[in-house]
Amino acid sequence: MKTLYKTEVTTTGGRNGQTTSEDGVLDMKLTMPKELGGEGGEYSNPEQLFAAGYSACFGSTLEVVAKKHKLDLGDYSVTATVELGKTEEEDLELSVILDCYIPGVEVETGEELVNEAHEICPYSRATMDNIDVTLNLLLDE
Repeated sequence: MKTLYKTEVTTTGGRNGQTTSEDGVLDMKLTMPKELGGEGGEYSNPEQLFAAGYSACFGSTLEVVAKKHKLDLGDYSVTATVELGKTEEEDLELSVILDCYIPGVEVETGEELVNEAHEICPYSRATMDNIDVTLNLLLDE
C-alpha cells in the first residue's frame, strides 16, 4: 500500500480515559455510556467516533462516485448508526446502518451510487465480512 496520509492517536484509560492525536487537534475525554454501565454524560465514546469517521468517509466516497457519473448529490447527508452488541457466544460485536440521503435522486440511481460507494469506501472495505453493514437510501416524501 502506498501511504497517502497517516495519523496517530493515543488513548489512555480506555473507555473512561483521554484520547489525543499526535497534532493535538483531537484531544478529548471519553466516558463509557450509561448503557454499558458508565456514567455517560457530555463526553464521547469509541462508537460515536467510529460513526463520525465512517459517515464522513462514506460521504466523501459518494462524492467521488457521483463525480465519476457526472451527477450532483445536492445537499446530501450520511448518518451512521453504530450498535455494540453481543453474539450468542457473548462476544462483543459491532454493526452499522448507513442512512444515505440524496435529495431528488431516482431510486435506481441512488441505490447504484450507494452500492458503488460501499464497494470502494475504505471504512466499508475494512469492515466487509467483519461486521454487518446495512445500506439505506432515504427518499424525499
